[in-house]
Amino acid sequence: MGLSKLAFEASKGFANIHPGEDPDLSIRLWKMGFTTKLITEAYVYHKRRIDWHKFYVQVNKFGKARPILNFWYPEYAKITFWYPSFFILGFLFSLILFFLSIPYFLMLYGIYFGMIFVGSLVQNINVKIAFYSLIASVIQFYGYGKGFLQSFVAIHLLKKKPEEAHPELFFKK
Repeated sequence: MGLSKLAFEASKGFANIHPGEDPDLSIRLWKMGFTTKLITEAYVYHKRRIDWHKFYVQVNKFGKARPILNFWYPEYAKITFWYPSFFILGFLFSLILFFLSIPYFLMLYGIYFGMIFVGSLVQNINVKIAFYSLIASVIQFYGYGKGFLQSFVAIHLLKKKPEEAHPELFFKK
């Protein structure tokens, strides 16, 4: 993310939340009358997680941060932020139905994961990468969805302050 000196000074830069600092700053800038723009020609380098556990921790924190941002800026909340949570709740529901001899919903998940596998296989021409794509998809849905639900319950239902509910997402002052 790049911004002008004027925008940085007016907004006072990033807040003390991480992750979630980019959307928080963007929303604060919009509210101050600044505009943002995606520059497709710009190259951005991100640190890649080197193992599945670190990837899980990262996406879980992303899930936890979103309900906090929705709490601070409800006008920017979107139903799409719920999709990973719906995915894992639907999967649990499908498992229950499967054990009640109703396999159809679980079969839809099988088809979905089959499409991820085939799409990755076609794109990467590598079976190992296609399997990794399945693992990454499951971790991303589960990690984000679980974090989102935990944070939503703590912030919106139990009415905890974000800093108390998830101190690990805030820099110490």
